[in-house]
Amino acid sequence: MSDKTYNVLFLCTANSARSLMAEMILNAEGGDTFKAFSAGSSPAGTPNPTAAQLLARQYGDVSALRSKNWDEFAAPDAPQMDFVITVCDKAAGEVCPVWPGQPMSAHWGMPDPVSADGNDAQKAVIFAKTFAQLRSRITAFANLPIAELDKITLRQRVDEIAQIQEEAV
Repeated sequence: MSDKTYNVLFLCTANSARSLMAEMILNAEGGDTFKAFSAGSSPAGTPNPTAAQLLARQYGDVSALRSKNWDEFAAPDAPQMDFVITVCDKAAGEVCPVWPGQPMSAHWGMPDPVSADGNDAQKAVIFAKTFAQLRSRITAFANLPIAELDKITLRQRVDEIAQIQEEAV
């Protein structure tokens, strides 16, 4: 067992819902093994209100959540990432900054709940499904024996996580 803390950066274009959810889920459920961050290529400036409400119900205080530009994490004084995971297709297709330390990257794309149609109740269900899918993937990721896997096997396992669908809501 390793005492290393793995830094994980979740990316999405606006950094207002999916990536913020992923950041909070991993920080809440990853124990001392992980420190999660999130950012976007074109940050919205504020967390999506529906996402923030959902996260507050799950984890309590969300006052520290903020939508931020991914350039913060490419700066020389930024924490060195071990993993960079895109959670939206648009961000995965963009030219990302060069991340110090050559972190392992993966793409776990999923639909954007912010762009969903419907009334508030229908949108809340879509956000809940997105949250559940992220939690399923992050739980699988957090349970990988990272320190025991060679890089090729680790890469395969991290990539396979993208196929996990949501758990029952």
